[in-house]
Amino acid sequence: MRVSALLVTTALVAVLSHGPVAAQEAQPQGLQTQKQSFAASQAPLWGVTPLQLAQADAGSVQNYDIPAQPLASALAVFGQQSGLQVTVDGALVRGIQSPAVTGEMTSDEAVATLLVGSDLTYRMADGSTIAIEKRAEQTGSTILLDPVTVAGTGTSPLSDIENLPSPYAGGQVARGARIGVLGNQDMMETPFSATGYTEQAIRNQQAESIADVMANDPSVRSGYGFGNFSELFVVRGFPLAMEDVSMDGLYGTTPRQIANIDAYERVEVFRGASAFVNGIPPGSTGTGGTINLVPKRAEDTPITSLTGKYGMTSEFGGHADVGRRFGADNAFGMRVNLSSRQGETAIDDEERTSRLASAALDYRGEKVRLTLDTLLQSQRIDKGRPVVNVSSSVIPDAPDANTNYGTDYSFSNLEDRFIQMRGEYDVLDSLTLYGAVGYRFMREDGIYASPTVTNVAGDATIGRLDVPREDQTLSGQFGGRAQAETGDVTHQMNAGMSAFHTVNRNSFVFGSSQNTNIYNPVSVSIPNATSTGGDLQDLPKVSESWLRSYFVSDTLGFVDDQVLVTLGARHQTVKVKGYNRTSLRETSNYNESKLSPVVGLVIRPTEQISLYANRIEGLAQGPTAPTTAANTGEVFPPYVSVQYEAGVKLDYGTIGGSAAVFQTSQPSGITDPTTNVFGIDGEQRNRGIELLAFGDLTPDLHLLGGVTYTQAELSKTAGGNNDGNFAVGAPQYQANMGVEWDLPYLSATTLSARMIYTGTQYQDTANTKRVPEWSRLDIGARTTQTFDGQDVTFRANIENVTNNAYWASVQGGYLTQGAPLTGKLSVSTNF
Repeated sequence: MRVSALLVTTALVAVLSHGPVAAQEAQPQGLQTQKQSFAASQAPLWGVTPLQLAQADAGSVQNYDIPAQPLASALAVFGQQSGLQVTVDGALVRGIQSPAVTGEMTSDEAVATLLVGSDLTYRMADGSTIAIEKRAEQTGSTILLDPVTVAGTGTSPLSDIENLPSPYAGGQVARGARIGVLGNQDMMETPFSATGYTEQAIRNQQAESIADVMANDPSVRSGYGFGNFSELFVVRGFPLAMEDVSMDGLYGTTPRQIANIDAYERVEVFRGASAFVNGIPPGSTGTGGTINLVPKRAEDTPITSLTGKYGMTSEFGGHADVGRRFGADNAFGMRVNLSSRQGETAIDDEERTSRLASAALDYRGEKVRLTLDTLLQSQRIDKGRPVVNVSSSVIPDAPDANTNYGTDYSFSNLEDRFIQMRGEYDVLDSLTLYGAVGYRFMREDGIYASPTVTNVAGDATIGRLDVPREDQTLSGQFGGRAQAETGDVTHQMNAGMSAFHTVNRNSFVFGSSQNTNIYNPVSVSIPNATSTGGDLQDLPKVSESWLRSYFVSDTLGFVDDQVLVTLGARHQTVKVKGYNRTSLRETSNYNESKLSPVVGLVIRPTEQISLYANRIEGLAQGPTAPTTAANTGEVFPPYVSVQYEAGVKLDYGTIGGSAAVFQTSQPSGITDPTTNVFGIDGEQRNRGIELLAFGDLTPDLHLLGGVTYTQAELSKTAGGNNDGNFAVGAPQYQANMGVEWDLPYLSATTLSARMIYTGTQYQDTANTKRVPEWSRLDIGARTTQTFDGQDVTFRANIENVTNNAYWASVQGGYLTQGAPLTGKLSVSTNF
């Protein structure tokens, strides 16, 4: 498998270095940023000479080669190949896919083909300009697509709410993502690595949770949390808990264990440390990267989508997605999502129920933009397959993929509710104030039972743990963005503050252990309680946390913004109080502060190439010396992780990608075996290479994937005993490669396949327990057919086709088994 990973790496390097031949021949860059657009509107048209415009004729015949892609990008390619200008209201084409257009035809025939399946039409505004508009009515404000670039959308370039990056060719990822407080950024203009997976990818892959979406990313692996079913992610070799996943750029409002993905338009991955851009995460994870969820918003085109779902073995569900805009100039919008799934999964006797109701309201005025998101979500898991702890000297083989070694009495019931509001006000054309505030209430009840394996034969003990829990969280962020020029230097300035407060209440019950076997599970009854902590009916306050920060940054542009330098700093304060469950008295008080700087550089030698580098830090709550140490109770300042990264990003219009090298050093607390003094003296250093690729290899073949190599090395360990060893749960090699093929001989039908490979991992710091490498093959197909004038889309996906049994993750020192062969079917239609 190592050889095959290297071969894939070599292939990716070749694709990203040279791109397809067609891609090198002056492919369009899609929609440009507002800053670029303003400059372009004052200059001659890029790629189109006055002679070409004079000679362009909608009735002339010429050869076209336009891949299937988002309509906005397709119209840009059409404009370049035809030599005609194209104008359109940007909102009209958002979210619409166009078919491929190839062969000799007139410009009239080409543009008409691009608009097939939409409610749009076109007209010749003059001899060299085609206007795209709704049927039977003319649209309002226009944008000018490539090769003329953007002439104005009516939205402030400083806005986040109305400036969601457009989909890239192929529609599976976006042209950019939210970079924390820096806002939505085009991938070629930011000194960081980030990917936004689109609603199209989520829908076509029938993703149900964040982990399903992360199966596309070579830098991320997924598992479960310790003792529960919370999704846990490993990004660039470091853990990321669900508590540290943000919602529309704000920490604290995302469901704590599992997020039903039906309410979200994008799942964005930021790779690398993020103390400046996102602030200190409340769960103190995320050193290797973070994830942000983007709620769905109403579009100008009405949406009424109904979907019926089936999943192995007997899981049935449905999803309704309705969006409307109304009022003068469609200023008000509403998007409502309702979904439900229930039944037995592909794991023996495991049953899951998921229900969701979400509403997203928004207002877009001339100077004011507002959003309001609300969500109710419930998840219940009965007899869920748990994680496995290991006390034996050897890692046992993974049981058959469908085997369930959970207990009949175990369950987890999760309820999350949140409300979040965001607003922007354009004080001036060059100054926008923004703010966001969110509140979440969470209740968890469950009885958990995770086996501890004692030998390679799979013998294990399994105990009972009840942890009823409630969280109440309030989170906010306020600031301002401004543009300015000093001589030949442009400035994108940003300043503000963020605050976070949460109260955690919980109690627990421990039960006696019983014997079982992970290969031949024994049916056991619920054991009696052996110890309890706290009142199970009136949950006591266990901890209370406050996070507060102030930030400032400036992105300086030189040489017509071909060189961008980002400088910034965030001062952060962490305050945490702990309480005794019985006496309710305060037992600990942590109060520390730290300044987190950032430096980023982007150089654009050409429109297709962007070189970047950054130095940024990660931040996590520092430890307190344990009771076994000589300095018990000593409080240490926050952990500071330091990241250095450099890379290149490529954008050839229809295919893009990146290559990066990075190093992140994270300190750790250890007790000196000689002095018995606890201190922050240990270190984990992750060095890696990351290759990503996405877009269209040909008009009918879409690519998404990449390869990563990570060397996660321990140093300065206790007594030096484990110096040079690999860190727990950090695979060296990871590869994801997905392809979609639009069948040329069968209209509106696509086949897909995805291979996932993960190298060996270690379960212990001594590197004596090794988890084998694993691979997984997923396949899928979808087709859209018309019945009585109504389009109906059928989707079928099979994950882990070979039903391979493997340990997917060993992060945290415990084992999470990969899912078995899982089939998913859905039927959807839009009204």
